[in-house]
Amino acid sequence: MQLADLGLVGNCQSAALIARDGSIVWSCLPRFDSAPIFASLLDAERGGTFRIGAADGRPGTQRYLPNTNVLETRFEDADGAFRVLDFMPRFHQHGRTFRPTKLVRVVEPLRGTPRINVVCDPILGWSRARPRREQGSHHVAWHGYPAHLRLTTDAPLSYLDAGPFALTGRKHFVLSWDAPVEEPLEPLCQRFLEETTRYWQQWVKHCDVPAHYQEEVIRSALALKLHCFEDTGAIIAAVTTSLPEAPGAGRNWDYRYCWLRDAFYTLGAFRLLGHFEEREQFLGFLLNIASSTKDLDLAPLYRIDGKSDLAESTLEHWPGFLDNRPVRVGNGAALHRQHDVFGEMVLALTPLFLDARFREHVTPQVLDLVGRLADKAIAVAGQPDAGIWEVRNEWRPQTFSSLMCWAAAERMSRIAAQHRPEAAAGYAAEAARLRSEILSRAVHPERGCLVADYGGTEVDAALLQAITLNFLAPGDPAAANTVQAVRADLEAHGWLKRYRTNDGLGVPSVAFTLCTFWLVEALARLDRFEEARTILARLPSVHSPLGLLSEDLDPTSGVMWGNFPQAYSHVGLIHAAFAASPRWGDVGG
Repeated sequence: MQLADLGLVGNCQSAALIARDGSIVWSCLPRFDSAPIFASLLDAERGGTFRIGAADGRPGTQRYLPNTNVLETRFEDADGAFRVLDFMPRFHQHGRTFRPTKLVRVVEPLRGTPRINVVCDPILGWSRARPRREQGSHHVAWHGYPAHLRLTTDAPLSYLDAGPFALTGRKHFVLSWDAPVEEPLEPLCQRFLEETTRYWQQWVKHCDVPAHYQEEVIRSALALKLHCFEDTGAIIAAVTTSLPEAPGAGRNWDYRYCWLRDAFYTLGAFRLLGHFEEREQFLGFLLNIASSTKDLDLAPLYRIDGKSDLAESTLEHWPGFLDNRPVRVGNGAALHRQHDVFGEMVLALTPLFLDARFREHVTPQVLDLVGRLADKAIAVAGQPDAGIWEVRNEWRPQTFSSLMCWAAAERMSRIAAQHRPEAAAGYAAEAARLRSEILSRAVHPERGCLVADYGGTEVDAALLQAITLNFLAPGDPAAANTVQAVRADLEAHGWLKRYRTNDGLGVPSVAFTLCTFWLVEALARLDRFEEARTILARLPSVHSPLGLLSEDLDPTSGVMWGNFPQAYSHVGLIHAAFAASPRWGDVGG
């Protein structure tokens, strides 16, 4: 199994990954960071699965119904053809969004009399124990969970888990958590399918798209939306845990949480897409985090309910994805000091004060909070920390962290100019001081480029953000020098690695998908559009039939690695596509 063989469905409450053979190989219920009920992605033998597929186990071909998150897997052989439509219901009902914790699978014959196989084998979370099974008239229930887990179907129950059978008509399967199906199944599934399809197509119609790269941006937008946890507004990094950065690397992390570091960039993607509601909900989550944290001692990441109890543990008895151990639950990075988060929080919250559509959110309390975040950023700038890459060896003063602290002071000076004029000059002076400090301590004396840490000689890809944040203006020689150095040191077959130094776990061997999109943005900011578009033209080399992107990429083969799909990678693609695309007016739009 490769990540390219997986499709994602969800409804902003929970999600599932479905392989080309029709197997649900990963799903955590009732929410993203719950224990899994299907996890053959991390243990092919004992991890549990829900497969509706061809009798001989052959893989099908996958696609999304146009402009939706409804996944179609089509199977065909000499005896016949059929398709499986997978989705989690999401649509507007009674004046609010209806997103039940249900997975709907519709199986439809297309030609002949195909034979299919249906196996539903859930597990009791990380124990991998099997729940007690109870069969009803038209459903199977499993006991041992905190809530009811039930599969309701109009297929003969005797055929479940009992070998192949002939598909003579359309069949429906609804796996529900807590609230079971109590109404006629076929019309319910048809209504759910029609309403969910209509919802996603309408959502896409409300997306702004660039003149070029429209299909890529639409799929990235749809994937990013599935990483939103609507109940609190949090946005997770990925729906998975422990998918390795590279074979045997041991860099297997749990990404089912919300990183403050990603907030500004993610909010920017939704701004480019023209979606206001997601921005407003995520800003509410961020405000809740900041206002409830004593002394603004922010952790780098949080659970989707805002809690920070993320102690990292290793499950030694799990074999891992393609036998790549370890499998980890929780994330020790929550205990790190990452000073860039204060800057990113200020950047994320800045639209509250500069965008008139957020006007009702501007209160003295929120203004005080953002001011204190800026003060915190100014105070910690230049101090050693784990940085954006969460290094697990010696901490040094990270240039990117100081860059984000500068951004906090600079943005706060703009906010103060409108809402607290007496403080504006002080923040502008702090921004100038931090800029001077970075340029004196983090520029390579011979190459004239920014370096990754104070007094160092190596570069990292995050330095490209100095250009997109306008710390280095387009005409500044250091901007072109930084791009040149990053490409010379980190580019491999057209894709960028994060850095080339030992971070405590060795030297990374694969490209970090997001970094290449940062490069596209930086080149576009420098008016080097042809170079930017040449890089984006490499997207088809990624082995991703559905257009989903992982965290990491083997630049020599195009094979994806790392947690999948990765929200940050899709956010990067959205930013890069808008930056590199010509304006609509230039193409006749």
